[in-house]
Amino acid sequence: MTSVRPLDKIASGLAFILGLATILGALGSQYLGGLYPCELCLEQRMPYYVGLPLLALILVLSNRLPLPAWYAGMGIVTALFAWGTYLGIYHSGVEWGFWPGPTTCSGTGSGDSISLDSLTNLQPVISCEAVQFRFLGISLAGYNALISAAIVVLLLSAIVFQYRRNKA
Repeated sequence: MTSVRPLDKIASGLAFILGLATILGALGSQYLGGLYPCELCLEQRMPYYVGLPLLALILVLSNRLPLPAWYAGMGIVTALFAWGTYLGIYHSGVEWGFWPGPTTCSGTGSGDSISLDSLTNLQPVISCEAVQFRFLGISLAGYNALISAAIVVLLLSAIVFQYRRNKA
């Protein structure tokens, strides 16, 4: 007899794999591909840095967690990736010139004095309006918005599947 994995675990596991592949791709493009992130790029990584460990914990403890704690945890992770979707859309809009980006993303500097120590740790300042890479006309910020939205859909599906399974 084969065991059937509940759909909520499949959907949340797929969300985790998709999120992990995405953040590893972002880090790889930075450290191996030479694409330096701007301030908004770095901010878009926060849902992955916080949400993926929490989702991993939920996946590992799913059989031991009380159902209200599972729902709360999944709700938090879903909200984090919904925020990531918003950030990706916002950043894409900045890149297309639909609205202005944050002033910290302009790379204009502040006029403060520069020490010798700060000169040895220089990293390029990338404008949030600059698109370093496009594929099929979509920038990395646009792909992040699409991937984050897909993760949200998977997580919401997991919540619905869990609800239906426990209601039956």
